[in-house]
Amino acid sequence: MRRKAASEKKGGRKKASTAMPDLEDNFAEVLVDHTAGDPMDEDVVWTYLTQQEIADSLAELGTPVSTEVVGDLLEEFGCVQRQAQKRRSMGHSPHRNEQFEYIAELRDEYLDAGEPVLSMDTKKKEMLGNYFRDGRLYTTETIETYDHDFPSHSSGLVIPHGLYDLARNVGHVTLGVSHDTSQFACDCVRSWWRRNGRRNYPHARRMLLLCDCGGSNSYRHYIFKEELQRLASNLELPIRIAHYPPYCSKYNPIEHRLFPHITRACQGVIFHTLDIVQRFIRRTTTSTGLRVTLHTITKAYETGRKASAEFLEALPIVFDEFLPQWNYTAVPGAYA
Repeated sequence: MRRKAASEKKGGRKKASTAMPDLEDNFAEVLVDHTAGDPMDEDVVWTYLTQQEIADSLAELGTPVSTEVVGDLLEEFGCVQRQAQKRRSMGHSPHRNEQFEYIAELRDEYLDAGEPVLSMDTKKKEMLGNYFRDGRLYTTETIETYDHDFPSHSSGLVIPHGLYDLARNVGHVTLGVSHDTSQFACDCVRSWWRRNGRRNYPHARRMLLLCDCGGSNSYRHYIFKEELQRLASNLELPIRIAHYPPYCSKYNPIEHRLFPHITRACQGVIFHTLDIVQRFIRRTTTSTGLRVTLHTITKAYETGRKASAEFLEALPIVFDEFLPQWNYTAVPGAYA
């Protein structure tokens, strides 16, 4: 969360965090696993925790404070209560909080062991052509685009699939020009491993992928599990999957640590060609050191594929005992 400078409250009382040096660190630790963001705006983040829940968690970490002090901390870190202009609940997922805690445990376990932890998702598809895009640029004359976004006038479609390396603060974007399928998603992971992962994690014994529940990496689709199993065998590396619960995709780290910065780097730019898309995504950086690597896959992907009967019969995926529908591992050699 973006932090504001500490200030004194009315009456001369200073913020409690200045009196307790460990409090700020613990506060940030409490929020890190319960923070969501807007992939289109890096400044918009939020937490679903109440002040009492934050206070309870701080007490467990050895810095007990009142809810009033929690309110001070939220203000100090730039968080105030706001009401969205429009709000529509799409549903509530049982075991949501339990899965969040489980993901946090898995993430810490893999990071502490020096194993790769990747957050993955597909960003909004973009049509190539003279189409309007949000944002402003310095120009010498007015930029005119089509007044309608008719796909028939497009010269192609770009599908940006992203992987965010939590340990190294590096994003890897694969641009597809066909369809966002399970095979495409796994090919993107394969591309990252061959180009970056194998070099950056030479001693890796396993990999953790954090993803949402829908799209090309849907937890409901066995074709994703089959492609994942092929990928694990190909890389000779166990690949563990942890899905964020339904309606919680905004909590996936890539949504607020990579995608909004790509949006900012490309704002106002008209994507006439694939080369322009590549050039502006590559220039994505932040003051905190984020870098982005890029690769393009021109392969055509078939849609509507189902998992093979052989895979379904063997079902080599190893499911966790805890919420197995969201947590499982593809083991090399179990099926190819």
